[in-house]
Amino acid sequence: MNIYERLETDHEKQRELCEEIKGTRGDSKRRNALWAKLHIELEAHASAEEQAFYSELMKNPDGTDETRHAVEEHQQMTEMMEVLNNLDMDADIWMKKFEKLAHRVIHHVDEEEAEFFPKAKKLFSESEALEMGKRFEERKPAEVKKQKMVKQEAA
Repeated sequence: MNIYERLETDHEKQRELCEEIKGTRGDSKRRNALWAKLHIELEAHASAEEQAFYSELMKNPDGTDETRHAVEEHQQMTEMMEVLNNLDMDADIWMKKFEKLAHRVIHHVDEEEAEFFPKAKKLFSESEALEMGKRFEERKPAEVKKQKMVKQEAA
């Protein structure tokens, strides 16, 4: 699977988790479980993506601006998740803040797929895209494991 297909698989999962969380209420087990899953997914995805894909784009002057923008969006999402982690899930403000995060996530993945990927496809051969997909596939499980450990330590 090339890097674009692999990232799109994660993007679909992120869209679905955002929608599922929007359908939850209060400090429920379901909301907590979905939030934990999304938080780990977003952080692990961002780290693996930056290592396997963005690092390669940064080597090409034609990929630098978009890559910096995408990394900045990852950082903003991380900050938004930290705010959510420090709020009571029963509070109305939690869902309002979550909806802003979900909007940011959807904007980011849509932008990557519509603008970023077509440009990257001009910069990389199919074999390079396959190699990046393989590297992402190797990194992602390690990043998921790392995020789960971070969550356990914080608990």
